[in-house]
Amino acid sequence: MADLWQRCPSCQEMVLIRELEKNLRVCPRCLYHFPIPARIRIELTVDLNSFTEYDMNLEPLDPLGFKDTKRYSERLKEAQEKTGLKEAFIYGKGSIGGNPVIIGAIEFEFLGGSLGSVMGEKVTRAVELALREKNVLIIFCASGGARMQEGTLSLMQMAKISAALGRLKKEGVPYISILTDPTTGGVTASFGMLGDIIIAEPGALIGFAGPRVIKETIGEELPPGFQRSEYLLQHGMVDMVIDRRKLRDVLIKLLRLLYS
Repeated sequence: MADLWQRCPSCQEMVLIRELEKNLRVCPRCLYHFPIPARIRIELTVDLNSFTEYDMNLEPLDPLGFKDTKRYSERLKEAQEKTGLKEAFIYGKGSIGGNPVIIGAIEFEFLGGSLGSVMGEKVTRAVELALREKNVLIIFCASGGARMQEGTLSLMQMAKISAALGRLKKEGVPYISILTDPTTGGVTASFGMLGDIIIAEPGALIGFAGPRVIKETIGEELPPGFQRSEYLLQHGMVDMVIDRRKLRDVLIKLLRLLYS
């Protein structure tokens, strides 16, 4: 019976998994947006059978021979076995409502969606593909930040991707950034917030440092809803907050405008 139900972490109600999946993993009681895998995000967004993945075999190395409580190479292997992915970012070409797009998504279950050298390379290649094809770029973000096991190799990806997006902007190719829960750290500080249009899922945690760190640093209580998508919308940091079940329709309308 336990396999039939899942407890919502927001309202604590038990929800039939079948009902949850039918509702795109949005709680039918309180509308909490459960996490979903990167590949599923893309499948829910693009036209049926339109997605062609690129660079799926690129995988990270361990250039620093990094070890904390466990070797980085072991963490990579475990993440790859857990997710079935070589790296946390997948991207490719597809269409949405018949409109061609370059689309990518970060898999949070792969080391917290952290930004490493290979993920940075793949995001940059997605940007460059959009530039060559002159197609709208869409990226779903979900990340804990930079991948500390790769040191400055990880941090430089922020500048690398931002520079590529600068070239995209210069050529007038639109970029739509979609922020999901959570989007923090180096991803927020780079390509997450550089979209020409920035969309957020309801209730998503979006920021650089987390609320606990900020509270301890400034020694003050934070405003209610601080760093949640609705708070960011009220303060002009994102353009819209869209329910996952309505996102595809919204994207189709935006793409028609952008391609007109």
